[in-house]
Amino acid sequence: MPGTRQDAWTADDDLLLAEVTLRHIREGSTQLKAFEEVAQRLGRTPAACGFRWNNTVRKQYEEAIQLAKQQRQQIKKSRSSRVQREEGDAADSISYDAVIRFLRQQRQAMQEWQKRVKQLEKELQEKEAALNELREENERLRGELSSMRADFHAMNDDYKTLIQIMNRARKMALLQDGEAVEPKVFRMDENGNLERIE
Repeated sequence: MPGTRQDAWTADDDLLLAEVTLRHIREGSTQLKAFEEVAQRLGRTPAACGFRWNNTVRKQYEEAIQLAKQQRQQIKKSRSSRVQREEGDAADSISYDAVIRFLRQQRQAMQEWQKRVKQLEKELQEKEAALNELREENERLRGELSSMRADFHAMNDDYKTLIQIMNRARKMALLQDGEAVEPKVFRMDENGNLERIE
């Protein structure tokens, strides 16, 4: 007759596994947490406890499992109702002074925001006015520059014409005098001044 294994599960071990697992189901915990707790108490691994539960013990406690799940739902509903009652009581306990204080704080915050908005609007108007002034100044300077360029071109053309007239007059004077002197030629520099060309 074969001997009993030293690590064999006893009826007490199965009962402990069932009680702990059902408690965890009832309290909304996980079966893994139950297996870890039983493993620590029996000196086994959580995997061994899970294997034992799924292969052997669970089949014996199907009705108890369903009952534990129903109890879990009732506990969950009870907790939800209690939380709602507590929230309702907390809402009822807010005093009128707290409401008035809150509204005053909101009014003060709103006034500060309105003041800040007005300040920003004023700054925006000032910047827009400065920008318009700069645009007008830019247009004026562009006009002056265009006018100065036109004047410069006209003056430059006048100088060239004047130099040509002077050179022709000089040549005519030299021919009339009968002198064989090399005529003097002038040109205008970038600044509009006449300079003699040797």
